Amino acid sequence: MSRRLFVTGLFATAATAALPVGVGAARPRTQVLRARPAKVSIGARTVSTWTYDGRLPGTRIEATAGGVVRARLVNDLPAATTVHWHGIRLDARMDGAPGYTQKPVPPGGTFDYAFTTPDPGTYFYHSHVGMQNDRGLYGPLIVTDPHEPLGYDQEFTVVLDDWLDGVIGTPDDALRRLNASTAHDDTLRSDLLGGVTAELRHPYYLVNGRAAETPEVFESKPGRLVRLRIINAAADTAFRVALGGHRLTVTHTDGFPCAPLTVDTILIGMGERYDVLVRLGDGAFPLVAEAEGKGARAFAIVRTSRKAGAPRSGVRLSELSGRRLAYADLNARQADRLPRPSRSVTVTLGMRPSGNEWTMNDRLAADPMRLRVERGETIRIVLDNQSPMWHPMHLHGHTFQVRTSSGPQGPRKDTVNVLPRERLNIDVHADNPGEWMFHCHNLYHQEQGMMGTLGYGPAKRMMKH
Repeated sequence: MSRRLFVTGLFATAATAALPVGVGAARPRTQVLRARPAKVSIGARTVSTWTYDGRLPGTRIEATAGGVVRARLVNDLPAATTVHWHGIRLDARMDGAPGYTQKPVPPGGTFDYAFTTPDPGTYFYHSHVGMQNDRGLYGPLIVTDPHEPLGYDQEFTVVLDDWLDGVIGTPDDALRRLNASTAHDDTLRSDLLGGVTAELRHPYYLVNGRAAETPEVFESKPGRLVRLRIINAAADTAFRVALGGHRLTVTHTDGFPCAPLTVDTILIGMGERYDVLVRLGDGAFPLVAEAEGKGARAFAIVRTSRKAGAPRSGVRLSELSGRRLAYADLNARQADRLPRPSRSVTVTLGMRPSGNEWTMNDRLAADPMRLRVERGETIRIVLDNQSPMWHPMHLHGHTFQVRTSSGPQGPRKDTVNVLPRERLNIDVHADNPGEWMFHCHNLYHQEQGMMGTLGYGPAKRMMKH
């Protein structure tokens, strides 16, 4: 591939119109995702967990923008499950949202997903039932651009995760402990995230399913221009990411291109994705993802020389305290900017006195807040975080444009971090009818109530689980 980097007209206009399934191309192969219990190695330790096909992460699924993904979920678990295709603007019936768009698939059952992938970018898939996403039920979904405007030599997919399953019980055990207490661990703190950062410490933090003691190694050559597709699949951990001896040129956020910006480090919340370009030096370099506020890290190595000694997992990186990416730095390209909103609604993020119930407009998931929209309108959602913790808020079936105080532009995203006592504006264009989950992507907050909906027209009766 060409080593061209940034020139005028870096990003060509991507095809974003959804196509009917099966139109204009040969029928794609069906990817079978067999959800089942398995023993997997995360390094020196082998754990019992739930996976897709015994792999951690699950199989990388690739598609082309405008093409079709076909995947058959085979449920060999002892519990019902679904697959959610995080970040994809797809038909609501394929969204994998239990009780909203799909009945969970029972043990022994199957479900066939088939959907168009309208936008190129970095996405992922995961279970959306209970605490299953804090096990091993996730994997990358990469949608390539048939007219890729970036010139680079190689790409790596970097999936970050926090891990406890099979080490200190299960995620369900952890949730029960949290529900039984009103306290929060005040030692989990970060100024970047406005105070307390998380609900618990996970014993391991992973890159592509591997702990720091036996790290993933990405092999390349000096001088190559490499694209890193970084996905945060964690349940409860934001990561501060840097590559020792290098700077990161951010080109995409949550799948959508942005005006390129070079920084030292990025902070990535649960559910977010960033694509960055790096021109690699000669050696072996630490790829570090600090578990923000937790005093631990995920770790991998980028190696371009066989002779270079391997960096230690505890190495200190100046880049981690260097220039950090902020939403105010990011701007969508002209073709991706949304119309101005015709109205504004406020969604207040709160915590009840119990300390373990998180709300949207003072309502819990059992009786969820619902934002009604009409097809074709653009609305501004003012996310007003009155709770004492930050929340990575994710909207299904849509992307939105983040409107910061720095100007009228801002990035296109589907997941956005809202700090305590912060008000953040996101504009949503209602172009994909359905009843869509809108929730915190801290899995523990989601299960403790921070789940609402965005729905078209009059409310519809929910499906039974």
